[in-house]
Formats: sequence, structure tokens, C-alpha cells
Amino acid sequence: MTDTVVCQQHGAVLLITLNRPKANAIDAATSHAMGEAFINFANNPDLAVAVITGSGDRFFSAGWDLKAAAAGEAVDADFGRGGFAGLTELWNLDKPVIAAVNGYAAGGGFELALACDLIIAANHAQFFLPEATIGIIPDSGGVLRLPRRVPHAIAMDMLMTGRRMEVEEAIHFGLINRHCEGELLVEQALAWAQEVAQSAPLSLASIKAITRSTQTMELEQAYAHMRQNVPVYKTMLHSDDASEGTNAFAQKRQPQWQGK
Repeated sequence: MTDTVVCQQHGAVLLITLNRPKANAIDAATSHAMGEAFINFANNPDLAVAVITGSGDRFFSAGWDLKAAAAGEAVDADFGRGGFAGLTELWNLDKPVIAAVNGYAAGGGFELALACDLIIAANHAQFFLPEATIGIIPDSGGVLRLPRRVPHAIAMDMLMTGRRMEVEEAIHFGLINRHCEGELLVEQALAWAQEVAQSAPLSLASIKAITRSTQTMELEQAYAHMRQNVPVYKTMLHSDDASEGTNAFAQKRQPQWQGK
């Protein structure tokens, strides 16, 4: 792992920090390193939740490194198995990821946040997709995910003009879950991640797998798909953890999850 991507384990939570001052921009090498971090997280049974943040207090990430682009890195370069930023196309990650947005989430940085399950932002954070103003589009998820997260008209406005959304508006439209003062961001993100990590691993995996695979389905079709075509859901129903959860509730104690 390079020092541009710093990983720190806090119990069952992995804190991943993008560390490329000043703007935490992402070139292909950094994207590969981020992908390695997320894949290692996925494969580590001792880790339940990841938090992704940026170093400093100005940029979560400025997205694609335009200096690398000017030096010849292609817009469709190989960014690794997880797609741009290691997460935007990591389709089978069934563990939760929280974005702790510590400043500007611009372009691919915003797309990285959109690829996360939950978002907490510093009060001074801003979200924007400027790609159309420089002759491209946000095709690492922005043009696809943003219209699913906010009203269509709002998404089109942001996509077509590159305008910035501040925290108050992001809360209003349900784009982010929580916000706080910047100096408390990582602390609160880790506390939230520890709270999420108290839930059963197979339950969290089932929630992600079901919601991911049924988003475009009608309700009846989604029910059938969940019952018949989501293996982790079937595993969860008949797992030791399902029995442990009910027993722990009856015995008024904390469950001891095994992930099986």
C-alpha cells in the first residue's frame, strides 16, 4: 500500500484516508491503491465497516487528477478492479462504506461519495460535478447515481452546470445523512461506523445485496428476486447468527456474531 492511501484499523472498522495534498486528486496509480484497500477490506473477516475520508480540511477529493491527464493519462485509463477511486464499480462489496466528506467533493470525489452507502459531511463541505464545463461527463457514477439520489431536476442542474451544492441543501434533498463541525468529522464517522458494525454481518450483506439488485424492479418482482436469487439472503435466514440474535434478545445480552 502506498502512503497516498493510508489504512488504519479501529476494531471492526477500517479508516481509509486519501492522502494526496493539496486536493487529494486521484490518478490511475492512486485508484489502484484505493481498490486494493477496498478489496482487502472486503476479504478481511475481522472488518465490518469502512470509512473513506480525505486528508486535510479543504478537499475530500478533487476527483480525477487533471495534472496526470495533462501529462498523458487517458480519460479511460485502467483505474483498477474497483473502477475509478477503487469503489465506483466494485459491484459485489457487501460490507457498508461511509464517506466522511471533509471538504470539497468535486467530480470523481463526489462520485466516490455517491458510491458509498452513507455520508457524513463537515459543515463546510460542498458537492459538485464540473465535468460538462471542461468537455467531458462524470461517467464514474455521477451521471448514473446522482439522478437516483436527488430529484431529477436537481441532478440535471448540477450535471449540466457544475453548480455547487452545500451541506444544507444536501441534507434537504437527502443526499447526505449527517453533518458536523469539521474537527469532529472523523471521530463521529468512526462512532457511526462502530454503531453499524454492531449489526449482524450477514444482515448487512443481505441489505446491500438486495437493495443493489432490486433498485429498478417493481415490488412484486423484487420480492421474488429476493426470495429466489440472492444467495446471501438465504444463507442469512438459516445462519447461526440468526439463532444467536434471537437468543441474545431473549436473554437480554449482546449478540456474538460469527458471520455464519
